[in-house]
Amino acid sequence: MSEELEVLVFGSAIIDFICYTPRLPKAGETLHGHKFQTGYGGKGANQCVAAARQGSRTAMVAKLGGDTFGSDYLRQLREENVNVSHVHQVAGQSTGIAQIAVSDGGENNIIIVVGANNELDANDVFLAKELFSEAKVLVCQLETPIAATLQALRCFKGVSIVNAAPAMEQTPPELLQLSSIFCVNESEAAIMTGVGSVSSINEASKACKRLIEMGANTVILTLGPLGAVWGGKEAPGKFQHVAAPQVSNVVDTTGAGDAFIGALAHNLARFPERSLNAHIAAACAVASQSVQLPGTQSSFPRA
Repeated sequence: MSEELEVLVFGSAIIDFICYTPRLPKAGETLHGHKFQTGYGGKGANQCVAAARQGSRTAMVAKLGGDTFGSDYLRQLREENVNVSHVHQVAGQSTGIAQIAVSDGGENNIIIVVGANNELDANDVFLAKELFSEAKVLVCQLETPIAATLQALRCFKGVSIVNAAPAMEQTPPELLQLSSIFCVNESEAAIMTGVGSVSSINEASKACKRLIEMGANTVILTLGPLGAVWGGKEAPGKFQHVAAPQVSNVVDTTGAGDAFIGALAHNLARFPERSLNAHIAAACAVASQSVQLPGTQSSFPRA
């Protein structure tokens, strides 16, 4: 690469099948939707594209299926200026897919079938060692095998972000300990800490405290329109709230968390002299922009 790599994403790539409907269906219920579209998703690829659109030089380590979806995705990542030298198609495997329902109010539910994403393993870390040695920020999620993610974190010497999604009830302590920043949303924090719910700034602070007690170094807990709460083990019991810009026209919240992570990674890599508070505020602004447009990657703003 002619310029130094800034953000490396080790994770998932999934094709989205999105149905837009007046409201989300109840169990056993069939609803008429009013729009269908396909899109490019998967938390890893989403976060990589979000960082790239903010201006970061990005690369991804991922597995796609040996099908037309995989070929299309590889072409799409290239068009987003992502280094895909370590994004490989796997013969005999299907590309991961996500079935997404989005209500007119902007809420969503999602079912994923990870397919080729399950083929990502520790050996892929060693094969991409030049990317790991060059990147300033590493981003991981939990849509790919955990053993591979742990190996990626062990081998990386810069700032690492783990977006703990989908949430694990029994979180490996090493996952918290190895990551520089552990980022979760309200529902993920509730599952991981075993608390009833996380819906307020006060409850978020308590959940952050619990995650730090479990081994995390720095925790960022995103709260949607309320912004985020964060704290670190170097200042136990001290948590800060970062407000998000107010948005009146929410269209689709799908991918907002990924827009946040990608923008956070970009800001950490590009502006290391700035405070974490400033990085989180910038990421909240990008996420707030994304919910005003439909789709996942298609909603991510360009800097």
